[in-house]
Amino acid sequence: MTYLLGVVLVIPRYLLGLHALLDPVAAWLVWYSGVPIMLGLALALFDLLVLFGSKKPDIPVRFEPVRRRRVTVALTAYNDEDSIAGAVEDFLAHPLVERVIVVSNNSSDQTFERAQAAGAITFNEMAPGYGRCVYRCLEEGVKYLDTEFVVLCEGDSTFRAYDIEKLLAYAPHADIVNGTRTVEPLRQYITQLSTFMYYGNIFVGKLLEAKHLGRGTITDVGTTYKLCRTDALIPLLRRLNPAVNLEFNAHFLDTALGNGLILLECPITFHPRIGVSKGGNVNNWRGFVVGMRMILGMLGGWKRYA
Repeated sequence: MTYLLGVVLVIPRYLLGLHALLDPVAAWLVWYSGVPIMLGLALALFDLLVLFGSKKPDIPVRFEPVRRRRVTVALTAYNDEDSIAGAVEDFLAHPLVERVIVVSNNSSDQTFERAQAAGAITFNEMAPGYGRCVYRCLEEGVKYLDTEFVVLCEGDSTFRAYDIEKLLAYAPHADIVNGTRTVEPLRQYITQLSTFMYYGNIFVGKLLEAKHLGRGTITDVGTTYKLCRTDALIPLLRRLNPAVNLEFNAHFLDTALGNGLILLECPITFHPRIGVSKGGNVNNWRGFVVGMRMILGMLGGWKRYA
């Protein structure tokens, strides 16, 4: 504000010819406003170059071999009758998939019936909200003790079963492998992930990364596709709030990191959805609102959703 005032003084200085009176004032205002800016830059550089190393946790690289390469897949679905059967069949055909669960969030179309006909184990979550649906997926997935992992995904055909191989490749090093849609050659350009949402995900991801400094590299907070170790997921479920709606994936990652779980990102492919988006990707304004709520949740806590 002080700097702006100094700049605005150019009007009376030149229009009214008040150089002798106002030039020293304008120069002082511009110089004065520059002091806190330079001080802030100096402190930021000191923090980055001197203090940064001491803030990062010294955690050894983890390697916990996968004992049994089989997964339970859980798909969220809401009015996805045109895509759900194909998504179920895609995952059931993968050799590492033991079963596919579909949780329909009280869909008003034939989503439930078509998922069931395609061979999925189906549940109907009556409580509305994306968070409720995702939570139910995870809750049902951990009940199967013959698989070490639950793979969470969506039933709109934006993701593919073949990426399970990549997620499992990272599994020895993490409790959660989060699929990222931000690797350019792996995402089809014309999807519901617009350019604004693409960079918005990276921006919010870096804020989350800064909050949990040294705990992860995060470029996508909105993706559903992720692999979770069952033994890590069971205690985490008690700390998650299913009332968090479209921001649930950011809440999930934030809570996992806050409780000491190891998170890794894995590049996954991303494709145009079948049907109409009903979530945070409807348009850029909706994406902006969801992103702001993610930021508020990370900074102010997620308790307000309870």
